[in-house]
Amino acid sequence: MEAYAIHKNALIKPRLARMTMDLIRGKDVETARGILENTNTKASRLILKVLNSAVSNAVNNNGAVEENLKIKECFVNPGPIYKRIKFASRGHVDRHDKRSSHITVCVTDEGGNK
Repeated sequence: MEAYAIHKNALIKPRLARMTMDLIRGKDVETARGILENTNTKASRLILKVLNSAVSNAVNNNGAVEENLKIKECFVNPGPIYKRIKFASRGHVDRHDKRSSHITVCVTDEGGNK
């Protein structure tokens, strides 16, 4: 069975989160947790919370065994962009975009990754 967890509107740039997400794609849950706990980035802390939520969903809702779970798919999509102002030289005002992300993790207990 599959179980999903999604963190919407995470205040991190999608490009930064994708670099950390690439480290755990296709791994089993214990290896992925070890990688995320030893990676010192904001993205790793956010992805670890989503991974733990997906594992809890699989165990509590679907009755899966935690040791058999693998990451089937995980991705980061861009969320809304918050537009703020930044003061520039000569009295001009520029735009400062604060990007956000939607972080999705899917775990499964089936053998092969599809």
